[in-house]
Amino acid sequence: MSKRLRPVKGSAYLAENDQKDFRKRGIDSTDSAIISILQKDGRAGNTDIARELDLSEATVRGRIKRLIDEQYIQIVAVANPFRTGFEIAGDLYINVDMKKIDFVLGELEKIRELWYIVMTTGETDINAEFIVKSLDELHDLVYNRLSRIEGILNVRTAIIMKYIKRNYEFGTAVE
Repeated sequence: MSKRLRPVKGSAYLAENDQKDFRKRGIDSTDSAIISILQKDGRAGNTDIARELDLSEATVRGRIKRLIDEQYIQIVAVANPFRTGFEIAGDLYINVDMKKIDFVLGELEKIRELWYIVMTTGETDINAEFIVKSLDELHDLVYNRLSRIEGILNVRTAIIMKYIKRNYEFGTAVE
C-alpha cells in the first residue's frame, strides 16, 4: 500500500496516515500559535492567521475545525456582565455531602445564573460564579433554589466589586 505524501510548511512531507496519527496526539506549536492569535482576537480571519503564521488558509481552517471539534477551544464573545444589564456578579463557595456530589453538580448545571462551576480542593468542594440582575435575584438563588438542592451543606457568597483583570490570553502549555 503506497502512502500519499502531502507538503507541509518548511518543505517537509508527512504521509497521509501520519497526519491521521497527529490528530490523536493533541496540539503542537502551530496549534498553539493559532490559539494564541484567537485568544487575542476571536474574530481573526483564517486568511489573516495563515498570513501571520506562513500557512495556507486551508491548513488554518482545518486546524481550527479540529481544535473546536475535539474541544481544545471554543470561540465565544465574552460579555462584561456589568455593562450588559446585570448588576451583581460573584462567587459561590459550596460545601456538599460527597456522597451526593454528582447529583449536586447536575443540579447546579441547570441553573442559568451559574456560568462557571468547578470542583476544588481546599475549604470548599465546589466553586461557582454567578450573575444576577438584583439582590432579590441573588437572595432567591441562594436561599430558595440552592438551599433546596439535596446534598448541599452550606453556601458562602462573595460579590465582585470590580473586575481588575479579565484576560484570556494565557496561551497553551505547548509553545
